[in-house]
Amino acid sequence: MTPPLVAVAHGSRDPRSAATVRALVDVVRAQAPGLSVHESFLDLSEPRVTDVLRKLYADGHRTAVVVPLLLGSAFHARVDLPALVGEVTAECPGFRVRTADVLGADPALEAVALDRLASAPRRRGTGVLVSAVGSSNASANAVVAALAARWEERLGLPVSETFASAAQPDIPAAAERLRARGVRHLVVASWFLAPGLLPDRIARLAREADPGAFIASPLADDPRVADVVVARYATAVTGLLRADERV
Repeated sequence: MTPPLVAVAHGSRDPRSAATVRALVDVVRAQAPGLSVHESFLDLSEPRVTDVLRKLYADGHRTAVVVPLLLGSAFHARVDLPALVGEVTAECPGFRVRTADVLGADPALEAVALDRLASAPRRRGTGVLVSAVGSSNASANAVVAALAARWEERLGLPVSETFASAAQPDIPAAAERLRARGVRHLVVASWFLAPGLLPDRIARLAREADPGAFIASPLADDPRVADVVVARYATAVTGLLRADERV
């Protein structure tokens, strides 16, 4: 039996976030006909990933692949999700759940984020803020900082990372950093999959810093995001098959 794909997002109190995830999963289904694909969430939205996995086990599945719809490998990927998967497998004898890599800073997602800037006004004195959620995990934040550095070289504009929570620089600090380099107009790139409370906070603070700021939309309505989800699943399935060959 082909392992089902369980896409798991963080979840949000903002219904737009879950709606975007469900739309993304619909695109994954269209790109992988015949594959059983399920959306799920860590918290705040339904269904929970634990409930989806238990239902798959009850339906007779003995393997499943969880694909984290996360752009960084931080607490949710390293701690929360493994704990929830472990909770289910401890209850379900013989159930193997393989967790794929996070979506991360995949080149396809980077291309989507850059393409979102194509309609930004072309004005002298423009700088770019790469906005992300932020984490207590320094390595997760460093990925966003590296993204900003690559974009600065590619775009030939001043670029800074900025975070919605848990890390610096926040929008006011990042905007001030760019102003010190002669920036007068802000373009805010989105390193978020879906709309929600944190992207709204980014937009509000950016417009306080520059009322004319251009705010790019999140990434997940682009079909290239679904391509990356399918690729992560395929890599994880290959890992399961290799493990079976070693038994």
